[in-house]
Amino acid sequence: MDAPPLDESGIGAAATAAPVSPATRRAPDRRLVIPYAKRRDDDYAPAPIAARQRFVEELTGVRLEHVGRYSFDAQVARGNIENFTGVAQVPIGFAGPLTINGEHAAGDFLIPLATTEGSLVASYNRGIKVLNLSGGATCTVSATAMQRAPVFVFDSAREARAFRDWTEEHFAEIRAAAERTDPFVTLTEIETYLSNKFAYLRFDYGTGDAAGQNMVGLATSAACDWIGARVPGIRRAYLESNLATDKKSSQVNVMRTRGKRVTAEAVIPRAVLQEHMRATPESIQQHGSIANIGAMLSGANNNGLHSVNAITAMFIATGQDVANVAEGSAGLIYTEVTPEGDLYLSITIPSLIVATHGGGTGLPTQRECLDVLGCRGKGKVNKLAEIVAGVVLAGEVSLAAAISANEWVSAHQRLGRNDK
Repeated sequence: MDAPPLDESGIGAAATAAPVSPATRRAPDRRLVIPYAKRRDDDYAPAPIAARQRFVEELTGVRLEHVGRYSFDAQVARGNIENFTGVAQVPIGFAGPLTINGEHAAGDFLIPLATTEGSLVASYNRGIKVLNLSGGATCTVSATAMQRAPVFVFDSAREARAFRDWTEEHFAEIRAAAERTDPFVTLTEIETYLSNKFAYLRFDYGTGDAAGQNMVGLATSAACDWIGARVPGIRRAYLESNLATDKKSSQVNVMRTRGKRVTAEAVIPRAVLQEHMRATPESIQQHGSIANIGAMLSGANNNGLHSVNAITAMFIATGQDVANVAEGSAGLIYTEVTPEGDLYLSITIPSLIVATHGGGTGLPTQRECLDVLGCRGKGKVNKLAEIVAGVVLAGEVSLAAAISANEWVSAHQRLGRNDK
């Protein structure tokens, strides 16, 4: 499509055209282009933003009364979004404080939850109360990794096998080529999977306090260039084979970890459950056992209840890449009745991808929420992972008890309806 003509300010003039007819709104002229500044570096200035707002309003007939209002300098969104036109305001509620007994997060934390689901914050508050009365959530990060998975195509399976052996012999040189791209990238392992005449290499990295998908993409590209210059017989190579399963849930990530593998656990006294949740350890464990069968029948990647609610709400509030909820939705929950008659409850999240530096964590609203948690900046990513896991555990005990006590629907009816 042709670009719109530029006015004196270098902004596409299409935005200032007369209002279009309803027929045009249904079938817009394919030559129309969203306005942008002549110099992309100027595209976050007030003039091009206003031009885009007018363009949307005039093309659709919808006034951007709320989208166009925001409290920060749009320049800070550079690198986070293109064609910046405004904001989507999501309500934020705070739950807690939640007591976390972690190796990186220790103490009481107020929890920002950005959501439009009524009853959610109340449910987490309820679960947090029970965890606090039980001494808090004990949280442990047991592994960390970020992947990129190139594939190399050969003429035969034997050549692919020989290539696997070659990469194992030259791991140190491959690592050096990858790590030269970024001081915070560390190549820890290359997993190899052979099929047909293909060699799938799954590069595992440490990425510091960043989520790291872009970092590992650049590092793996450099490593593949180094390999390609030295290995004859490669017929074709692709930087990503779908084996890293970026933005997708997968069994390989449940087994091998993507992001942080983190576990939250607690022992909840029987008296606390009965007094505050109107449930017993036995009723929760029985429901969990039956629900395990349901999860197996459905092919679900989580045998718990709603861990993704906490993850999504915290991701939005703290500037995480929300699409990583796809990996984070996997969860492994376990319950048992202790010899003392209390409830042991734990959940492992094998693919929690979080960051405290880079990406959306530097945006003003998200930065404030990270500051509330004490998790902004370098050296804080495992702390954030532990807090998220603790909140997930609070949500699991709250909903499990509500289902066991037959109070789930009534709570949603009371707090979660908005019929306006």
